[in-house]
Amino acid sequence: METAAFETDLSLFKYDNLEQLPPAYRELEENQRRQRIKAALDELGEEVVILGHNYQRREIVEHADFIGDSYQLSQAAADADADYVIFGGVTFMAESADIITDDDQTVILPSMEASCPMAGMAEALQVDTAWAELTSKTDENIIPITYMNSYADLKAFCAEQGGLVCTSSNAHRAFEYAFERGDKVLFLPDKHLGENTAHRLGMEDETAEWDPWDPESDAAEAVENDIILWEGYCQVHERFRVSHIEDIREEHPDANVVVHPECRREVVEAADVVGSTSTICETVENADPDETWAIGTEIHLTNHLSRWHPEVNVLPLCGDACMDCNAMRQIDPNYMTWVLEELVEGRERNVIEVAPEEKELAQVALDRMLEI
Repeated sequence: METAAFETDLSLFKYDNLEQLPPAYRELEENQRRQRIKAALDELGEEVVILGHNYQRREIVEHADFIGDSYQLSQAAADADADYVIFGGVTFMAESADIITDDDQTVILPSMEASCPMAGMAEALQVDTAWAELTSKTDENIIPITYMNSYADLKAFCAEQGGLVCTSSNAHRAFEYAFERGDKVLFLPDKHLGENTAHRLGMEDETAEWDPWDPESDAAEAVENDIILWEGYCQVHERFRVSHIEDIREEHPDANVVVHPECRREVVEAADVVGSTSTICETVENADPDETWAIGTEIHLTNHLSRWHPEVNVLPLCGDACMDCNAMRQIDPNYMTWVLEELVEGRERNVIEVAPEEKELAQVALDRMLEI
């Protein structure tokens, strides 16, 4: 049974035009590449805008024109007049930028390896098959909601089925939108954000996790609930444990803890503040001098906040290895140097371009989000 009306492919094959870093760029030292990036940017001028996600390393964000969350950065790119948008993020973010920027703007993802594992846990082709199974088990109307951290074709799929996109900040409003129009919600790909949102709405007893690839995970049983959570998660945020919070508070009795809603439910319950990366940034920015804040998100944002707000004692909730995003790490300054110098020579490398019909449907899902 086919439910999607547009052609798509697995992300592994979707961008087979993306190139690896040439050998001549692999051994550049920091000062050398910083000078070369600056020289390329001076040459390109207003033709290019660089977006640096909060989770990027210092060597990337120091060159960024805008730093922030994924959709916030895409909006900044759309508002800019630059011909080229260099996205220091992961594939789904570059896709979102391509969806909402003008047709004459070109989006470039420096590294072909920067692919979010959570987005890959719910590919549209897989969801299409699972959707057919799920909807065959009930006569009630299911509205799909996908987190922003998903590929463009999944956003398009949700639009096609009457659903929408959400961010970590407006997920609860997306749920309310869906329940006004349907009987049940399928939330994907992040089960933890879905569970935390269900708790926020007082619907924690009406949820079920569903793994369509597990023979013991019964679709008929899942649809007996109002909220069906896809079996997906962020590999960074799922690593946090309540024990990390307990250890921080034992070592720093005056510490406050702020975590991202992609964390496990019990971690969210144990924290003092829960919110998106923007909320985390605002929490530290508004902290009194000498306050201690332990940060439960990707390590590079923690490091940025420590540099940006030296008057606040900013601590990682657990060690560097616990909090590092492998996908974000792929956007390194050597790649940035390469794509910029290629643009100086008139060559576009690693362009991210969403197919027209997919882009149109994905925009519908994003527009519905903006309505809420």
